[in-house]
Amino acid sequence: MKRTSTAGRVRQALREATMINHQRVDDLFSHFSLESPAEYGAFLRAHARALAPLEQLARPDAPRLPRLMEDLAALGEVLPEPLAVERRGGEAFRWGALYALEGSRLGGAMLERRVPPDLPRAYLSSVHGKGGWIAFQEALDEAADGEGDDWIDGAIKGAEAAFALFAAGAAAEQVSMHG
Repeated sequence: MKRTSTAGRVRQALREATMINHQRVDDLFSHFSLESPAEYGAFLRAHARALAPLEQLARPDAPRLPRLMEDLAALGEVLPEPLAVERRGGEAFRWGALYALEGSRLGGAMLERRVPPDLPRAYLSSVHGKGGWIAFQEALDEAADGEGDDWIDGAIKGAEAAFALFAAGAAAEQVSMHG
């Protein structure tokens, strides 16, 4: 890939603009116990509420919803009703949502270690292959090549929408668990 003025700039802008959103989602999901089958099921349902519409919007190369459905079925759970996702902003918005989705694979790898061996973990173990995260970031740079600040703003809005959907999924499951 050739180096352009936007190479790395998009990633940096996304990281900085969504840092608070990311922390909020991490905080919300930290309230789920991954050791308890009931709470782990709620954790997976919360993810499913966001993942289903986000994957439809962002069109990742390796969707994880089938793996998530596999884990839910193993726990005797069904796929919950998906949340509504905002569909605006074109390709930049899609890439921003994809950034949040692909980044969540990194967190999944760390969380997977906390799941007891007798619980299903297909979803959380759906990590990037060797060099996959770097390849995604390079593809993001390529998609933004020659685009300006409006494109970056659209990507930020897409990433923020993705984080908001994950937060809403976590909040919905917390309410259903604790009233």
